[in-house]
Amino acid sequence: MSELQQKVDQVIAVLAEAARDYAPTTFANSLGAEDMVLTDLIARHQPDIEMFSLDTGRLPQETYDLMQVLRTRYPMPLHIYFPAAAHVEEYVAKNGVNGFYDSVENRKTCCHIRKVEPLQRALAGKGAWITGIRREQAVTRSTVELSAFDAEHKLQKFNPLLEWTNADVWAYIKQHDVPYNKLHDHFYPSIGCAPCTRAVTPGEDIRSGRWWWEDPQNKECGLHVGKSMLLKQV
Repeated sequence: MSELQQKVDQVIAVLAEAARDYAPTTFANSLGAEDMVLTDLIARHQPDIEMFSLDTGRLPQETYDLMQVLRTRYPMPLHIYFPAAAHVEEYVAKNGVNGFYDSVENRKTCCHIRKVEPLQRALAGKGAWITGIRREQAVTRSTVELSAFDAEHKLQKFNPLLEWTNADVWAYIKQHDVPYNKLHDHFYPSIGCAPCTRAVTPGEDIRSGRWWWEDPQNKECGLHVGKSMLLKQV
């Protein structure tokens, strides 16, 4: 058995545990390469796990294209959550449409409106949520665990791909012909909102294209870091 297959089997076991012991379980699908691996594995082995994504209103066209592909490729529906329009309008009136470039505080406020609050709605009533976080993605994820109680959202959180490498992810995608965001072909290893994501050059950290104007220690949007940590970083 190959090392990749061993990792796949471990993920399948984690997904089964989440679905069995913490139902209802939901998968937060960011539509990045890691999450497309999880989409494929859930569809094959644990289709009772729900799947959702956050449409911030500022996503790249390539991300919307991939959302549409999922509708025909996989049987599970992708539930889409949007930010509250009134909160977006208030933010833009106060800070401008691109005010997130002005300060870390402004950027994190924008992320809270467009991502964190919709995530809270998506997780309401769930027993567990699943993410595609990998340890090597960023310094802010060095202490993440495979499974732990998420005190911020009051449910169990699973990160089945935590120990996967970037090479593992792409080996699986190639082996199973998994659809992926075409921006990855243009040196976008990590994809978020269009104005906050850029391509990287060879040798750069894989998260360097996200919020590139900020210090690496600040590069989280609030989805995977608690409020206390965010306040320390601002």
